[in-house]
Amino acid sequence: MTKIKICGITNYEDAKNSVDLGADFLGFNFYIKSPRFVDYKEVQDIIKKINGRINIVGVFANEPIENIKKIDKTCNLDFIQLSGDETAQYVKELKNSINKKIIKCFHIKNFKYIKQTNDYKYDYLMLDSFKDGLYGGTGKTIDLDLIKNVNKKNLFLAGGLNAKNAKTAIKKINPFAVDVCSCIESKPGKKDYIKMKKFIEAVKCRKF
Repeated sequence: MTKIKICGITNYEDAKNSVDLGADFLGFNFYIKSPRFVDYKEVQDIIKKINGRINIVGVFANEPIENIKKIDKTCNLDFIQLSGDETAQYVKELKNSINKKIIKCFHIKNFKYIKQTNDYKYDYLMLDSFKDGLYGGTGKTIDLDLIKNVNKKNLFLAGGLNAKNAKTAIKKINPFAVDVCSCIESKPGKKDYIKMKKFIEAVKCRKF
């Protein structure tokens, strides 16, 4: 069964609804320029209320390693997602200094971008759509034909997924997990319960 990551969580209500509906991962965005940025102290409170019922992912972009370690120490993250322009050396240094699973996200523009993923050492690979100057949450659909030959074992698939196209994407790519954000929102940082419910039902092929 393909797992589900609900990303861009900014409040407890959305976090609880995600958990209750059967999501597997919650993503909290610590990239300060993101419209879904959330302070790590707020995240700490949300995590305490969730009380270990789901995997917590901290999402970063071009963040100093010491800042990631500080936030991880406060929030006790389960996964670290790197969605910026981090180099292979940066990822290696982070992995050597923190005992957490690393998800490295690449924003795919063409086949050249696929090739660069081989230069990195990570636990999970995320492939997202490309939009110049942005690091996710754009709602832009990824070109599935570009990534159909990528190893799917530890793949998070992102990029414009919604309740209508999720089944097709899963059937074609068969990823480990799907990542959804803007397509289930009423506005940036606020999830639409009905859209989220329909998306999770589509992925898990059952009604709630």
